This record gives sequence, C-alpha cells and structure tokens, in this order.
Amino acid sequence: MAAMPDEAAGAPRTGAPTAELSELALLFLRLGVTAFGGPAAHIALMEDEVVRRRRWVSPERFLDLLGAANLIPGPSSTELAIFIGYDQGGWRGLILAGGCFILPAALMVSMIAWAYVRFGAFPQMGGALYGIKPVVIAVIVQALWGLAPKALKGSKFLFALALLAGLASALGVDAIVVLLAAGGASVMAARATDKGNAGRTFGPAATIGIAGGAAGLAPVPVTLVTLFLTFAKLGAIVFGSGYVLLVFLRSDLVDRLHWITESQLLDAVAVGQVTPGPVFTTATFVGYVVAGPWGAAVATAGIFLPGFVLVALARPVVARLRRSATTGALLDGVNVASLALMAVVTFQLAKAAFVDVPSVVLAVVGAVLLVKRKVNSAWLVGGGAVAGALAEHLR
Repeated sequence: MAAMPDEAAGAPRTGAPTAELSELALLFLRLGVTAFGGPAAHIALMEDEVVRRRRWVSPERFLDLLGAANLIPGPSSTELAIFIGYDQGGWRGLILAGGCFILPAALMVSMIAWAYVRFGAFPQMGGALYGIKPVVIAVIVQALWGLAPKALKGSKFLFALALLAGLASALGVDAIVVLLAAGGASVMAARATDKGNAGRTFGPAATIGIAGGAAGLAPVPVTLVTLFLTFAKLGAIVFGSGYVLLVFLRSDLVDRLHWITESQLLDAVAVGQVTPGPVFTTATFVGYVVAGPWGAAVATAGIFLPGFVLVALARPVVARLRRSATTGALLDGVNVASLALMAVVTFQLAKAAFVDVPSVVLAVVGAVLLVKRKVNSAWLVGGGAVAGALAEHLR
C-alpha cells in the first residue's frame, strides 16, 4: 500500500513497512549496478521504480523525500535512496538501501583503481585517460550550464553573489568560508527584504552546513585515521551534486595535503563518471591510490557515513525545515556559491586536460553530443577512453 499523499516527509510512519527488506536490498543493489548517468538519472530511475512500478510511495511523498535529500549535505541521490529505505523499512531499510546502492560502484571503482595503480604508467592506460579527461570537463560544464538557471532563479542578487564567490575562490579563499559567507549573505538579504519576517528569529535550519567550519587537519602523511576524517568532513559539508565534491577534493587533497595531483584528481572524477551508482565513489578511487585497499574502504566509509547519520537525524524535522524561509534563503546562497566554486575549479582542471588540439576537439564533440543528442555521460566517457587509446596507438 502506498503512503498517503498528505503524509509529511518528517512525520513518523505508522503500521508495517510497505516493502520487504529483501525487495529493498535487491532493488537498490540492481540500481547500484545499472544506474549510470549521475544524480539526475539516479533520481529518475528511483521514481520509476518506487512510485510508478512498485507504488511503495505516492508521487507527493517521493517529492517530499527528494526535497529532504536536497536540504542536507551529502550526495542527494544516495541520500534519497537512504530516505526511501528508512521510509519503507526503518533502520534496517536505511542501512540496506544505502549500502546496496553504494557497494557495487565502490567495488567497481576499487578494481579500476587497482588497475590504475598497477598499469597507470602503461601507454594503453595513459591513452585512455588522455581521452577521458577532456570529456569529463565537458560533462561538468554541461552540468553547470543546466544547474545555473535553477540556482540563480533570475535573481540579480544571486548572480552577483555567484560572481563574488567565484572571485573569492580564484583569489584563494577557503571553499568552506565562501559557502558559509554566501549562505549567510543570502539569509540576511532575504530577511532584509521580507518585511513580514522582521520579527522572526533564526530557526535550527540556519545551522545547516556549519559543520564544515571545523578546523582542518594540518598537512601530514597519509594515515587511515586522517583519510577517514578528511572524507567524513567532505561528506558532512558538500551539498547536492558529486561535481561540487571537486571543489573540496582539490582544496584538501591537492592544495592542502598534497596527496594527489590535479591530473590524478581528474582521473578519479573520470572513474566516478564511467561507473554506475554514486559519483561520490570518486573517494574510493582516491583512497585506493593513496593507501591501497584499506584506504579505499576507509575513504568510502568516511564520505558516505555522514549521509546515513544526517538522514536519520533530519527525517523527524524535515517538514519544519522545508517550510522555513531561512533554510530556503540559506540554500539559495550555498547553491549559487557551489556553482561558482565548481566553475573556478573546472577552469583550473581544464589546464591539465586540454594539452593539445585533439584533446580540445574531444571536449567540443563531447559537449555537442551532451547538449544536442542527450547522450549518456557514461557512454561519452567510454568513447573518450576508446578515442584516447586509439590516438595513443596511432602515435
């Protein structure tokens, strides 16, 4: 039986779960193996399965759960899977749905990372990566282009805020500081223009994202504890898209800790693109590269654990948070700043991807196929790998 449409996402469920735990596990295990195309594709697939085919939840409740996933830090499509699992099967459903969605991609990425570490210097692998990197840049630019109108909402203030956030990032201001400042500025602007809210005080929603302000770790050699804490911090502060993760990976792993190079970061993002499931399994690849199999396991646990915790904590108060004007303004500021940071980092990474005329051509062809033909990004990344390997062979 489907959930009632007027049931708030934050309200506790009553009665028996509408899905068997085994059904939840099998569904999200299958999605973890087959869900290519990034967060938007994941969400569409989940809607088709749990609303249209199985009718576990109503369309209204699905939108409530999706809105909740977008209101908290972490990978939105993965957190939507966790929300659905919690909604249908309680704590066991939460663990099963999230774990089954993440596990297949994490295993695939670990195997690719093993091959990368073992054979990365071989010409064949180098050629594939040469072709993948510019296509990944095209995929990220296309995502920015599609997300920008929704984030800016035609607001001159938000557009100016995005420009200031991008300028601050280009000048070296810490990404967390930029996001928090943008969110705070958006809240203050909304409160200043909303005369009816003059007497209101900040609600608990205003603290969303503040966890990211904790002091970072000093540059130290790679240890499993440091690796876990670094990725747990990222999992607790990154909103929405896996592409936003780029900003923080570059800031922490390339600039501050010097664990990987910009080229390796691009390789990690490319692997996250070409595999199904969460893009955040980029962390699995990085963990393997810097610390082997245990590093992959620790990095994966670190980046996804906050999502499980935040879903469990947020569900009872989701209905209140979604109605909060303060939360809406905060997220408006965070979202436009996130896009600005993504744009700056993409420009910086492009310098490592566009090394000659053929690499630029690959990016242009990838962009045209994405925009005009709506080709799945996984196919484009695979095509880039083939084109790059072929170019290397011809050389």
